[in-house]
Amino acid sequence: MNIDGVAISSKTEPPSSDPASFIPVKDLEDAAPVTTWLNPLGIYDQSTTQWLQGQGPPEQESKQPDTQPDSESAALKARVEEFNRRVRENPRDTQLWMAFVAFQDEVMKSPGLYAIEEGEQEKRKRSLKLILEKKLAILERAIESNQSSVDLKLAKLKLCTEFWEPSTLVKEWQKLIFLHPNNTVLWQKYLLFCQSQFSTFSISKIHSLYGKCLSTLSAVKDGSILSHPALPGTEEAMFALFLQHCHFLRQAGHSEKAISLFQAMVDFTFFKPDSLKDMPTKGQVEFFEPFWDSGEPRAGEKGARGWKAWMHQQERGGWVVINPDEDDDEPEEDDQEIKDKTLPRWQIWLAAERSRDQRHWRPWRPDKTKKQTEEDCEDPERQVLFDDIGQSLIRLSSQDLQFQLVEAFLQFLGVPSGFTLPASCLYLAMDENSIFDNGLYDEKPLTFFNPLFSGASSVGRMDRLGCPRWTRGQNREGEEFIRNVFHLVMPLFSGKEKSQLCFSWLQYEIGKVMWCLHTKNKKRLKSQGKNCKKLAKNLLKEPENRNSFCLWKQYAHLEWLLGNTEDARKVFDTALGTAGSQGLKDSELCELSLLYAELEVELLPEVRGAASARAVHILTKLTESSPYGPYTGEVLAVHILKARKAYEHALQDCLGDSCVSDPAPTDSCTRLISLAKCFMLFQYLTIGIGAAVRIYEQVFAKLHGSVFPEGSGEGNSASSQSWSSVLEAITLMHASLLRFHMKVSVYPLAPLREALSQALKLYPGNQVLWRSYVQIQNKSHSASKTRRFFDTITRSAKLLEPWLFAIEAEKMRKRLVETVQRLDGREIHATIPETGLTHRIQALFENAMRSDGGSQCPLLWRMYLNFLVSLGNKERSKGVFYKALQNCPWAKVLYLDAVEYFPEEMQEVLDLMTEKELRVRLPLEELELLLED
Repeated sequence: MNIDGVAISSKTEPPSSDPASFIPVKDLEDAAPVTTWLNPLGIYDQSTTQWLQGQGPPEQESKQPDTQPDSESAALKARVEEFNRRVRENPRDTQLWMAFVAFQDEVMKSPGLYAIEEGEQEKRKRSLKLILEKKLAILERAIESNQSSVDLKLAKLKLCTEFWEPSTLVKEWQKLIFLHPNNTVLWQKYLLFCQSQFSTFSISKIHSLYGKCLSTLSAVKDGSILSHPALPGTEEAMFALFLQHCHFLRQAGHSEKAISLFQAMVDFTFFKPDSLKDMPTKGQVEFFEPFWDSGEPRAGEKGARGWKAWMHQQERGGWVVINPDEDDDEPEEDDQEIKDKTLPRWQIWLAAERSRDQRHWRPWRPDKTKKQTEEDCEDPERQVLFDDIGQSLIRLSSQDLQFQLVEAFLQFLGVPSGFTLPASCLYLAMDENSIFDNGLYDEKPLTFFNPLFSGASSVGRMDRLGCPRWTRGQNREGEEFIRNVFHLVMPLFSGKEKSQLCFSWLQYEIGKVMWCLHTKNKKRLKSQGKNCKKLAKNLLKEPENRNSFCLWKQYAHLEWLLGNTEDARKVFDTALGTAGSQGLKDSELCELSLLYAELEVELLPEVRGAASARAVHILTKLTESSPYGPYTGEVLAVHILKARKAYEHALQDCLGDSCVSDPAPTDSCTRLISLAKCFMLFQYLTIGIGAAVRIYEQVFAKLHGSVFPEGSGEGNSASSQSWSSVLEAITLMHASLLRFHMKVSVYPLAPLREALSQALKLYPGNQVLWRSYVQIQNKSHSASKTRRFFDTITRSAKLLEPWLFAIEAEKMRKRLVETVQRLDGREIHATIPETGLTHRIQALFENAMRSDGGSQCPLLWRMYLNFLVSLGNKERSKGVFYKALQNCPWAKVLYLDAVEYFPEEMQEVLDLMTEKELRVRLPLEELELLLED
């Protein structure tokens, strides 16, 4: 065809004078049409005739299309054949089968293998069903060859959620659990599946399922189920499932049941009669029932003596009942629930519901001094029967787990005990956003208070999102309950464990002092400070605590916080004076000196002034063999040189031990942490920030090889995990020093950014490091570097923290942009326009939901809902709320958020809560009566 649109053929033809109204289509040769029985009219071309005859095109013709897709297709075909050959030869290799299943995603991304035409290629590319069916077929073949493989069966069930009805899935899960009742990982996934199925979910069903799970695993551990022996790590996994059960009940609003479970476990673990210790768990539980129903005070209640003492006394004829003094009763606090009846109905209900949650988390017991009986309870749900807790009681034989039980109970009550939830249930328990709260880190980077709550609320707290989470303490009865728990459990431990409990108690009280300082509540601060000092002195009076440097450290810090700097110095000097010449060998003494020096450094903004001289004096005296003497004047240069040599030798010895010892002893780990931190601060004060950074780099280079042998991914052995925690603590000190230095002098941001980036690649779950990173990156104009970094971490790490902090970083940027654009209420055009922030944040939320553990994290759903409501998109927000319920139907805070965001839906939300058996403490009928009064 030429440029004028006229056909060109082999025969020459005079051009037509008329303009062509259409483009004529001519054959290359004007041969007469051939008619055959296949082509009677002679209208089919050659290829159609061949197709009708069942023939293909000639070989040369078929090979004409582009060979690029062909070569890709051939490579994929070869890989498919290779997989098929390998699974035929090694049908027992489950990892190979799983790799074959994963390979199907790659096959579908390249559509040439299963497709014929281009249109079909696109259809197949998008066809999710095809890929699922293909995977399912492979898994079924794999299971035929590996009947006992749990991983393959789990993978099949995960796939089948797309195909099957929930009821069918539940039956399949039940079959799997019946076949493998000793598999704790399977139980954990089964429980998670059941509590995330909105259509079949109810609190009572899941509560009894946890009971069944724990009682079955107890029977396996006792050896009662002969066909299935206990697998390694069963006890630790049972403890994690017990904690998951308690947090499930707390989040559903059934706090009384959760507290009762902890109370029962304390008695069942620490106060068991000796005569029962050899019986199986089931028998012990049967003996425990009479004690539970006896009305005897339990852990946290006044006069609790324990199961053992009660049983011993029963054998001798019971207690002698003495009428208690009635002067003891203090008047109850004024708890008027509705303070302002003019507010909208939904606001009144929310305030009253939260108030009841906060006041009524302890199980109700009849008070015999007031001649109460069980009929006197206004709300029967507040009473906990033995049937509610009996099945969930487990035996903990490991002393480490027994101590963790006490720590977990205290953390549950809101005491910062330093306990972190097991990874299997951490994200399920996360429901409040204090993980983004920097506390006093900006003001005091070296001595900030980090209570380690990890995003899980304490019992009774159902606060709205964004409420500051500090250790505010409980009401009067709650505080008494916590005191009683401490008094009951402290005599059960000795040595470091007892010291840790005293430390937690004092830290809890100091946290409340800091809350008063933060809110500038002077009246409350005075009484709280007085109570806290009294507790510190009482703890230090006990003979075993007199030389406890960690308690002296807390007491001195308290005095410093209250503004009594001279008194605090006297306490520090007294404590250091009693240490003798232990010096750098004692890690607690190093930590005490370090805090003293840090407080002195932070006291004055001028680093090189008198404060730094005092700090140098403290850190120099630590290295000397002579007893500590209070500060008299600037330290001589020769003493500083001697101290530096002492630090260098001590650090070399510690690092030398780290390479030799395996497993790593706890003492050498804690000593290396405190020593490195003291040396870093000493170098910072005497030489400068560069010298301190070099110490960090020296320790990092030495430990990095043993912790991360291949340069990425954490080591699995106990030893490498110990050294990993050392490296993490020293990294935190490094970041804090850099932040402090930037606060007091001009210093570039790049070293801190680099240090944090390097640390977060190694510790993507560390919330303190993420908070710092997000905050310093918020000061940067360019977001691209931060986004690339978050993208890298979220791809490689399976944790949820990188997603949460990526969302927080974008939200901070959005707030910053909006502040600039709306200065003094006027619209101002931003210098750097950020148009796609909203869509970016939504995309981050959606991707985070698809990550491991993301869809079952109540905090993530709360943040998403809050963000969409802030945009004013009500319909979309409601859609996300119902989607959240599909994944986390047990989280009461989600329903309370919905009442706040969609007041017109209040009745519907409350009906849903009642249907799913979540705890509604103030029914609407009662609210109407209260409003009428």
